Amino acid sequence: MSANSAILSAAELASELSGPRPPVLLDVRWQLGGPDQRPAYEAGHLPGAVYIDLDRELAGPPGSGGRHPLPDPEAFGAVMRRAGVTSETPVVVYDGGQGWAAARAWWLLRWTGHPDVRVLDGGLAAWTEAGGGVTADRVTPAEGDFKPTPGALGLLDADGAAARARAGVLLDARAGERYRGEVEPIDPVGGHIPGALSAPTTENVGPDGRFLPAGALRARFAGLGAAAGAPVGVYCGSGVSGAHEVLALEVAGIAADLYAGSWSEWSSDPARPVATGPDPE
Repeated sequence: MSANSAILSAAELASELSGPRPPVLLDVRWQLGGPDQRPAYEAGHLPGAVYIDLDRELAGPPGSGGRHPLPDPEAFGAVMRRAGVTSETPVVVYDGGQGWAAARAWWLLRWTGHPDVRVLDGGLAAWTEAGGGVTADRVTPAEGDFKPTPGALGLLDADGAAARARAGVLLDARAGERYRGEVEPIDPVGGHIPGALSAPTTENVGPDGRFLPAGALRARFAGLGAAAGAPVGVYCGSGVSGAHEVLALEVAGIAADLYAGSWSEWSSDPARPVATGPDPE
């Protein structure tokens, strides 16, 4: 996939939906710590879109592997097949506009081998702002045939993330105050993986929630030492916003591996070192 093929605009999506090979649409609206978004989906979604629940279908049960560990691949494959995903049909994922949940679905589909997955840049808000319609119609897609084959994208465990911070670039996609350890609203301890660099994912998008131009993203990441060809890893709180940063890097033309367990896994083990303050160490 070329860099910018990872995302598409509302206008591009509208054109594809009216074309000869419309993509499968997945609605992955999600709110961290908030209510289930299925009622919002049922009240209005893109025509043909199937709702996917991030907490239940794009993650396994929380535990030692973090708050949003990767789902069992076979269970994930069954969810995607029920949503109508096939190996040969393009998939477009959207959420309410933040992009984190859509990126999580994008990453999982790419990691498990789907060759053509994109995120609607700006999400549902961009669609409606462009004049796109929504519907409350019930969607019952034909069963898909997608069979996941994990490993198509790079995945780090805790030891791999620690090593990447020493021999490469490890980006922390959380808010700066959580990286510095000034606040920690969710996990057992604040701070960051020693050697990691602060790179809040919120700085990859503009006020409208859409990604910055590829050139601007490349410049941002180059300033952090993350350029094409460099070994780059990303983590966040639980592997959701980190997937969004991997997507931003993809838009910039830079491959990156995801530490899916992220800080929620790292900080659950008191034996793992923790750095605080603005400096990586």
